[in-house]
Amino acid sequence: MGESISVRYHAASMHTVPDHDRWLSEPEADRLNRFVHVKRRSESRLGRWAAKQTVALMIQVPVEHGVLREIIIRNASDGAPEVWRDDTLAGLPISMTDRADWAVSVITDSRASLGCDLELVEPRSELFVRDYFTASEQHWVAEHRDDQAVWANLIWSAKESALKVLREGLRRDTRSVEVRFGSDQIGEWQSFQVSDVQGGSFHGWWQRFDRFLLTVCADVPIHPPEPLTQPSPLTGAQPTHAWMQHL
Repeated sequence: MGESISVRYHAASMHTVPDHDRWLSEPEADRLNRFVHVKRRSESRLGRWAAKQTVALMIQVPVEHGVLREIIIRNASDGAPEVWRDDTLAGLPISMTDRADWAVSVITDSRASLGCDLELVEPRSELFVRDYFTASEQHWVAEHRDDQAVWANLIWSAKESALKVLREGLRRDTRSVEVRFGSDQIGEWQSFQVSDVQGGSFHGWWQRFDRFLLTVCADVPIHPPEPLTQPSPLTGAQPTHAWMQHL
């Protein structure tokens, strides 16, 4: 097993997203403004806003609208996000996620495939667990019935992160990857592992922020993710659904 690499992350809430397009490149603005559905447009803008800030903080340039405009987040042919600057792939692996008016991006300057996912602690039905979890994962949830909402959402989140590492997302059967929780804990981060039916294995960390769960996963060993700003913007974060005000 190789030496662990450093991973950084940043989070942003919906209320911080500018109501203008000066922080977007023209192609980005055109694409986002073509979205018909308010929810998708709002969430896509939030995700781009958080990702661009993440890149700027990572490369230590001013988090200003003009600078952010030059940082382009494009989707590769498989849908995975990529960082571009001056029409050049920046070589900064990144992953993005959003939930309930909060977005998170994780980034590294090392060679790796990253995945992250943000979920809420909320009820999940027995049917959901049965349909999307492996037998081992179902057994884990059953054994932790008192904290079912935490563990069911945590397993789901870890799966989503792993499927992003594979650059396949929910196009692939969620039961093709299996989550196991490790015993390592560093600060508030706790470890997990994901095995792939095709033979791969991934390394991850998770942390709870009040009602949110954040998982981060990679195809190489990683240190617990560190926030690019202190304290983490997720500290004290509360879920909202601002897009509904515009219906």
